[in-house]
Amino acid sequence: MAIDRYVAICNPLRYTIFLTNARIAKLGLVGLVGAVLLSMPMPLLLRRLPFCAKRIIPTTFCEHMAVAKISCGDITVNKMYGLVLMFLLMVLYLPLIVLSYGLIIRAIFRISSKKAHEKALNTCTAHIFVMLMYYTPPLFSNLTHRFAQGIAPHIHIILSNLYLLVPPMLNPIIYGVKTKELRDKVVKYTCRS
Repeated sequence: MAIDRYVAICNPLRYTIFLTNARIAKLGLVGLVGAVLLSMPMPLLLRRLPFCAKRIIPTTFCEHMAVAKISCGDITVNKMYGLVLMFLLMVLYLPLIVLSYGLIIRAIFRISSKKAHEKALNTCTAHIFVMLMYYTPPLFSNLTHRFAQGIAPHIHIILSNLYLLVPPMLNPIIYGVKTKELRDKVVKYTCRS
């Protein structure tokens, strides 16, 4: 998304040259391979753990650390892998996203047309909000599983459910509000006299 916005705003005349279908497919494949390679060790790490009598996961789905915590074995490697993964995400992905949006915002402020300036800024604001909404709840859930010993189990459940449910629910709303036709119809049907 950040690459798409960067090219669309900073090099709009080269958009179709730079973002060809083949290049978009390659970027998608890199993202998919990266996600699989980073996620695959989690079930393998869980598989090596011994599980005793208690086999009820105290969450609504099989989150890696929730499953690891019901093990009667040493989960230090699981915790470390989760921290390394979170660190890699914060060190590799977020700086690239911040850099691209920084370049986009710099390009936006160079646009002379006020209407184009506002449109580009509105689009970027929505994207930045979606990125924050997508990355923040899992970060807090991840940190509470590892460092917060006194947090009640229902807090872990709420955080886990929030980061799975809220971004997909708010995503269409955030982008839908940006669509003038949708916004006009919502106002028409909710503000009848």
